[in-house]
Amino acid sequence: MDALLKEVTQHLKQAQRILFITGAGMSADSGLPTYRGIGGLYDGKLTHDNMPIEVALSGDMLLRKPEITWKYLLEIEKSCRGASFNRGHAVIAEIERAKPETWVLTQNIDGFHRLAGNKQVIEIHGRVYDLHCIKCMHKLIVTDYTELSGFPPSCPKCGGLIRPDVVLFGEMLPESALHRLYQILENGIDLVFSIGTTSVFPYIAQPVLAARSLGIPTVEINPGRTEVSHAVRYKIARGAADTLDEIWRAISP
Repeated sequence: MDALLKEVTQHLKQAQRILFITGAGMSADSGLPTYRGIGGLYDGKLTHDNMPIEVALSGDMLLRKPEITWKYLLEIEKSCRGASFNRGHAVIAEIERAKPETWVLTQNIDGFHRLAGNKQVIEIHGRVYDLHCIKCMHKLIVTDYTELSGFPPSCPKCGGLIRPDVVLFGEMLPESALHRLYQILENGIDLVFSIGTTSVFPYIAQPVLAARSLGIPTVEINPGRTEVSHAVRYKIARGAADTLDEIWRAISP
């Protein structure tokens, strides 16, 4: 283990209140594509419908032309189908069991942190397999989208439009999730990890920047440069799963 990982390992060993901030790179070792936010497979490119993915996957488009939004929701869901959590997710779940004041703030909609065993998870963008009817608010939980009826899918209760409980472009973040995040930050944290996210959204970068201003150790695990790379105390330019496994095995062999 190199000197950088040894320092991070020591901080993790001593910390009790830990915040893990995770993005698409966290699930890369599960075979999922990396992407910015919910933007999916078209980052920086136009969709087949000759529009930016931010337009196709917007709340406004869902209401006006749901068949377009659902076309790309299906593509994102297919990339999750059959995949599961990886060793990186499992390590974070093990850390939570050992240190109960561990929290995860994730942009990912795949639900892998909960599948791995984490209980204290803020899924700031929602979860792709939780859905509801926009007319009668009937709720559904599915294993994959093949269980849905019709295209776009319709409600089995009233026939209204079904949508996933995810934050589409142009929509507000869930207030309950933001409130929980602010509570965690107000209560104080000892260590912050930013893993597999470009940190382009302020609510993802802010906990890292706030921790730095307070002298709290910050760690980024990401092969590339991001919006917070300049700010973190420790920059580990590697993938998530192997790095987390190496750090945790040094503490809990």
